[in-house]
Amino acid sequence: MSAIMVSQITITDPQVFQDYLAKSKELATRYDAELLFRGKKTGVLNGQAGEHQMVVIARFPDMASIDAWHACAEYQDLISLREKGSTQVMVTYNDAQ
Repeated sequence: MSAIMVSQITITDPQVFQDYLAKSKELATRYDAELLFRGKKTGVLNGQAGEHQMVVIARFPDMASIDAWHACAEYQDLISLREKGSTQVMVTYNDAQ
């Protein structure tokens, strides 16, 4: 059963964010993550959207893979880079049963 990680992002330092994005993407592939979508917000069809500028959606084989990626020492080292270059809300989802 696959699992999805959705990250809503506001970029605060574009150069630092690009460095974080490249490193975190490379690391996530070691946990069999697949980038499904990366894009900028263009509008709202219904309800209220947060202030975030963009979204990244990645699929992992399962929640254990997401948890292992996020908890690994290499990703923990990237958190300061993430926080310097952006603000993010990262949410995980399992397949609907």
